Amino acid sequence: MRKIDGSSNYLSSQIRKYLSKAILSLLFSILLLTLTAYIIIFKTHVISIIEAALLIAALILLIPFRYCQYKYQIYKSGRQGEKTVIRTLTSKLNDEYYLMNGVYLKSGGGDIDHIVLGPTGIYVLETKNWSGKIICNDTQWQRPGKKITTNPSLQAKNNAQKIKRALDSSLFLRGHNIYVEGLIVFTNTHAKLSISNSIVPVLRIQQLSDYIKNQKSNSLTREQIQQIIKQIQIS
Repeated sequence: MRKIDGSSNYLSSQIRKYLSKAILSLLFSILLLTLTAYIIIFKTHVISIIEAALLIAALILLIPFRYCQYKYQIYKSGRQGEKTVIRTLTSKLNDEYYLMNGVYLKSGGGDIDHIVLGPTGIYVLETKNWSGKIICNDTQWQRPGKKITTNPSLQAKNNAQKIKRALDSSLFLRGHNIYVEGLIVFTNTHAKLSISNSIVPVLRIQQLSDYIKNQKSNSLTREQIQQIIKQIQIS
């Protein structure tokens, strides 16, 4: 399989951002706690209003630290999921297939995790590294007793439609009626999925390569695939 790195570094930038914020919050909290302890021990041995304020400020700073640490772990997990997809596909699909990673459309619409292009078609992947019990009914996603705010189904479908519109605008590809399919891929082996009536296919990482190889939605030549890649890169 041939890999093509895209222009998006969204996950990496979010990982760096929240890691930096977590470290800064923790350092300021430690600094204030140290200053408070110094004043109490070496000055009055009695907590005054100033010391109390410093102590409260130090404890309050632990709130953004925990939040940033939580967000850092989420984005780091997402990045690990994307690496799993790349590693799996590159080991199971031959050089007839191309894998575009971290695709950002200049025309707008956010970032796309992966796009697979090959003789069997074009597949836009929404990668999730979630664990635990996950329930999907149509476009509704939830965990037991808790609704999931992000909607992988709509993300995958909308991203596929964006790629489809970008390709329809190409003069070279006009008239080919190229079908683009959105897929949701779960990479975490600890995810317990209960899926019904999903508007897009939901696959585990172990199923992904076989699903792609066995589809017959398109019959694309190498020339068409290369032209499609160029069109996506300029869109």
